[in-house]
Amino acid sequence: MTKSLLTLSWQILLADYVTAIAWSPNGSFLAVASAAGEVVLWQIRGKRLLTLRQQQGLSVDVIAFSADGQFLATGGQDGTVRIWQIVEDGAVLLTELENKRTWVDCLRWHPQRPELAFALGKYTQIWDGGLKAVVATINFEKSSVLDMAWHPSGNFLVLAGNQSLKVWKTKAWDDDPHLRDISGASGVIAFSLDGQYLASGNNDRTLLVWEWENLDPWQMQGFPGKVRHLAWSMKAPDSLPLLVSSSGKSMVAWVQAENGNWVAQPLDLHNGTITAIAFKPRSNLLASASEDGLVCLWKKAAHAAQVLEGVAAGFSTLAWSPQGNHLAAGGCGGEVLLWAENMTGKGDA
Repeated sequence: MTKSLLTLSWQILLADYVTAIAWSPNGSFLAVASAAGEVVLWQIRGKRLLTLRQQQGLSVDVIAFSADGQFLATGGQDGTVRIWQIVEDGAVLLTELENKRTWVDCLRWHPQRPELAFALGKYTQIWDGGLKAVVATINFEKSSVLDMAWHPSGNFLVLAGNQSLKVWKTKAWDDDPHLRDISGASGVIAFSLDGQYLASGNNDRTLLVWEWENLDPWQMQGFPGKVRHLAWSMKAPDSLPLLVSSSGKSMVAWVQAENGNWVAQPLDLHNGTITAIAFKPRSNLLASASEDGLVCLWKKAAHAAQVLEGVAAGFSTLAWSPQGNHLAAGGCGGEVLLWAENMTGKGDA
C-alpha cells in the first residue's frame, strides 16, 4: 500500500446513523439519509448542502436516483415513498405515496426509464414517472420481499424472498412470474453488468449464481453466516466474471475460470461486520466498509491498496460516484465522508 488512491475532500455530521447514500447519474449530487429521518443533498460543484427533510424520529432507510436523473426517491419507517423532482439547484418534493403500517426498505429504479419499484411487505408497486402514478401491483405471496433487481436490459424485474426468486416481465405485470427455487430465503440479489449472471445471497449460508438463461445454479457454501452483500465487477463485459460476497467479517472474491468453475479468494482485513461493498465504475477496484471503522480499497479485488478511516463507531454504507472520481461513505455515528480520486495515485485497478 504505497500510493494513496483517494484523499478526503469533505465531511459533515448528521443527527444519527447514516442508512443510505446515492449519487445522481451525472455525479453532481450526493443524497444521504439517516436513521433520524434526515434527507440531505450535497451539490458537488457548488459545494452547497441542501436539507430536503429534517429529522423526524423515524428512519429513512433507502434512497435512489432515477437513471435519467430526474427523480430522487426515499422510503423508510413511516411507510411513505417520497419522490423529489431534481432541478438545477436542488430538488422539489413531487409526491408522497403513503402506505400505513408498512416499512419501506427496498426500492429500485428501472435502469433506463423513470419507473420505480418499491416493496410493501409481500407486494411490490411500480410508479411511472411519466404518468406520475402507480401503474402496477405484484404479489410475491410466500413472504415479504427482501430484495429486488431489474435486469440490466430493463426487460425483467426479479423479486427475492422466502424459498424462491420470482421474475416478472416488464410491462406484463399481470402475467404469472417465472420461479427460481431456493432452499431458504434470499436476502440480496445482484445482476452482473451485462445481465448474463444473477447472484443470490441466502440466509442459509449459501450463495447461488445462475447464468440468466439457465435454471440450474452454481452453489457456494461454507460461509460463517448469511450472505449479506454482493458486488459484481464493473469491468468491461468481455473480461472474466468477478463477484464479491460478504458474510459477517469475511469477504470472498469469486472468479469464473475459463473451464466454468468459480475459484474463491478470501479477502481478510476487516475485524468487524462488513456493511457495504462496491466496485468502482469501469474498474476492478473494490471498496468495502465495516463496523470496525475502516473502508478498505482492494486492487483487482485481491490486494489491499489503501485503508481509509474517519469514524469512531464504524461505517454503515458507501457508494462510488458514477464517474468513479469520488467515494462517499456513511458512519454509524452520523458521519458522511467524501474522498476524491488522487490523480497522482492513479494506476491499473
